[in-house]
Order: sequence, then C-alpha cells, then structure tokens
Amino acid sequence: MGSETAVIPDWASKPCIMGIDEAGRGPVLGPMVYGCLYCARSYQNTLSTLSFADSKTLKEEKREELFESLKSDESIGWAVDVIDPRELSDKMLRKEKINLNEISHDSAMGLITRVLKMGVLLTEVFLDTVGDPEKYRIKLSEKFSSIKFVVSKKADSLYPVVSGASIVAKVTRDRALRGWEFEETTENIHRNFGSGYPGDPETKTWLQQHKHHVFGFPSLVRFSWGTCTAHYKNIAEVVWESDKLDEEESGSSRGKKQLKLSNVGFTTTAKRKSEETESSGKGRCKFFQARKLEQITHF
Repeated sequence: MGSETAVIPDWASKPCIMGIDEAGRGPVLGPMVYGCLYCARSYQNTLSTLSFADSKTLKEEKREELFESLKSDESIGWAVDVIDPRELSDKMLRKEKINLNEISHDSAMGLITRVLKMGVLLTEVFLDTVGDPEKYRIKLSEKFSSIKFVVSKKADSLYPVVSGASIVAKVTRDRALRGWEFEETTENIHRNFGSGYPGDPETKTWLQQHKHHVFGFPSLVRFSWGTCTAHYKNIAEVVWESDKLDEEESGSSRGKKQLKLSNVGFTTTAKRKSEETESSGKGRCKFFQARKLEQITHF
C-alpha cells in the first residue's frame, strides 16, 4: 500500500508500527530520500520472515525484488520523501542555514505526519539515529506525544520494519538516479558518474568533466558539498543586475545582502526581484535562481 492510497485498510485502525530510514545522505550527487514502512503491530512477526535487511548489504537485484514484494503486500504501507539536491544546497547555504541533521529530522517528521493524517494508528516508530539518539527521541516525543519512539544506531540492521524502510528509500533513490532528467541543454552530459559518493574516483572525474566556468554544475550536483570546493578554482565570479536594484530600492545601508561561497560564482540573495523586474528581462530566470548565479559585470 503506497502513500497515495485513498482507501485505508482495516488493519490501519489497529495499533501500528513504523520504521524510517534514509538513502543518499552522503553523496554529492542526486537526491536524499527518506522512506518509511508501516504495518499492524500484529504483523510484526510475519515481517521478520520477509528477508528484509539493511539495504546496503543487499545487491541491487535483491533490493528491487524485495521492494516489488512489499509493494504488493496488502498488509504493509510505505511512503517516501525525495529531497532534491538543489533543495539540500539551498537550505544549507541560506542566511539562516538549515543543516543536514535538521533536514533529516524534518523529513522523518513529515513522513510521520503524512501517515497519521491518512488515518493510520501509529503507536510505535523505529528510526536510525541522526545525531544524538536520546536528543532525537525527545524531539520526536515532544512533537508526537502519543507515539513511542525507539531511536537507535544501526536500526536498519536491528529492526525488520526499519530494514524494509531502508529498502524503500534505497530503491527509490536508485531509480531516481537512473531516470534523472537533466534540465541542462548541453550535449556532453553523460551518466557515468559512479556511486555519487565523494570518494568515488568515477564521481570525481564526472564532476571535473561537467564543471562549467560560468554556470557551475548540473542540477544533479549538491554544490554546497565540500567535495565541490576543489572544482571552484577559476570559476567566474558574477553579479546580477536585479540584486543591485533590490538593494537600491530597499534603502538598506547594510550593503550587499549576499552570502557567497569563497572564490565562487554562486551567490545567494536576501531578496528576490518583483515580478515587474523579472518580466522586464532584468530579473533572474529559474535556471539562475536555482544555481544562485548572477550576471557578470566584468572579468
């Protein structure tokens, strides 16, 4: 039973458990995916016989097989939250930064809220820890006082319901990467980017090959990651005209309201230009907004 199922099964009105896990927290490429799996507490023993395991210990073919199996199991529900790489970078680079742990916490709580709103009677939730386990448990308990939380390291290896969630998250991310549609129009983008992890030589080579002097990296890249810093040498620093207009109209004496990456042509503005400025051609199009790029005034 997927998260968009309109009809809630009878078992969902009985005490239920949920497992939550993520895939793609560390890679410099692609989305981070949070997945959850839930079922009636009475189904817990059966769940332990379904060969679920930490997705990292399974081959891709086995993960796909198990995912299709759980999707067809009417006694199981699941849901995912796919966080775009640009959203990750945007939150981590804005003036009031949102770090990766906070993003992770928000995603997990969002999944719990979504399932509760569907009418599922969640009584216990198991999670792999993000940060200090006890602090995370208290944070969750304060928001969802009627639910018991078990927050543990290696939860995806300890609890079958979390192992199932791990498979949901991992398969969803893998499919997202395989089917990624590049918004960029360059003809030379290829998909031989390896695992996407910073230490992968194939990933490093791909980043070097797909760095643009002005436009930076394709939208697949989390450009806020430290891995990208080494590739920022000789990238043009740019300033967009509408940002200056914003500052002039605001009358602020605090100077430029930009948060710049060191020696890089990616910038973040405190304000966005009005629709009139954008429609006049002076404002930034979505391509530039998404990459925090601004117009070059001089080299």
